[in-house]
Amino acid sequence: MIQGFFEAIQGIWANSAFVNITWQQGIMLVISCVLLYLAIAKGFEPLLLLPIAFGMLLSNLPMAGLYHPEFFQIQADGSVMNAAEIMNHGGLFDLLYLGVKLGIYPPLIFLGIGAMTDFGPLIANPKSFLLGAAAQLGIFLTFFGALALGFTGPEAGAIGIIGGADGPTAIFVTKTLAPHLLGSIAVAAYSYMALVPLIQPPIMKALTTKKERMVVMEQLRPVSKVEKIVFPILVTIVVSFIVPDAAPLVGMLMLGNLMKESGCVDRLCKTAQNELMNIVTIFLGVTVGATATADNFLSGKTLGIVLLGLIAFSFGTAGGVLFGKVMYLVSGGKVNPLIGSAGVSAVPMAARVSQKVGQQENPSNFLLMHAMGPNVAGVIGSAVAAGVLLAILK
Repeated sequence: MIQGFFEAIQGIWANSAFVNITWQQGIMLVISCVLLYLAIAKGFEPLLLLPIAFGMLLSNLPMAGLYHPEFFQIQADGSVMNAAEIMNHGGLFDLLYLGVKLGIYPPLIFLGIGAMTDFGPLIANPKSFLLGAAAQLGIFLTFFGALALGFTGPEAGAIGIIGGADGPTAIFVTKTLAPHLLGSIAVAAYSYMALVPLIQPPIMKALTTKKERMVVMEQLRPVSKVEKIVFPILVTIVVSFIVPDAAPLVGMLMLGNLMKESGCVDRLCKTAQNELMNIVTIFLGVTVGATATADNFLSGKTLGIVLLGLIAFSFGTAGGVLFGKVMYLVSGGKVNPLIGSAGVSAVPMAARVSQKVGQQENPSNFLLMHAMGPNVAGVIGSAVAAGVLLAILK
């Protein structure tokens, strides 16, 4: 009996994580704890960085069997394991990852974003669309840079989209073009979104003069309710006609906004803003984090992705600011170039940074509402850029 007891203990020990852990898994557990620290102690995009980091931790636990990347790899005959097999043999994250693989979670996130977004500043100043478009410069410059460094076309497209500073869009593109890079790109995208207040101000100040930063802009005109209702319908039609691959993201973004502005579906709007958004955020975060397994994450490509992501985001900010300077000159000094930096899709953080930098030079300056126009234009712009990349590369 005693011998049987000791054999049972030995069997438990032999099957435990202490015996079966690899050094790569150990490193991933340390990285996930660092990301958890940044989310909890430093407040770096905690709503998504925390579940991403914990999903990374869980998927790298030895013997846990929560996520099996081999289930989603393309086989030699071009097939992948079907949904029924995943349902029968998959772990928790294998099942939840289907929402990423099938492109369900990112559009639902956009639905919630739309329900919380006011497009009034953009409607009042349509020229903001140009600033939002200019800030997508980083996406395409980084795409060509990644190609030059040896990444494949689809990989380069997925890496470039980090420059839009839009996590759901980055995930939506990557799950189609380069699913093996999903964990690395998601972590990079959300990390740079969280670091907007640190990355953008030096670029903004380096590209503008004190005189330009002090410009006080005229108050925006009032926007009617009819304009706010027509806008999401019109944008959905126009964008989907031009770039059909952007329809899932833009369509759900505008549906959420239409629910908000119509005023006739308050219950649906509140659900999209709160319960649905929160549930999808949890599912999206933990499953994206789960894809950052040791085999995929600990590679030279990951370091390259992190560096290229920083370049993409920096060029996106610079593109918006430089086009803002063009508008400053064309308008005779009536446009503050700082609002161009808000053309990246980090809503509303990038607009707040424009406001903060502007007030440092001129305490009586209030750029927030002016910056919100390019900021929400950037959301649309990054979705359109994603559609262009998908149309070309998928």
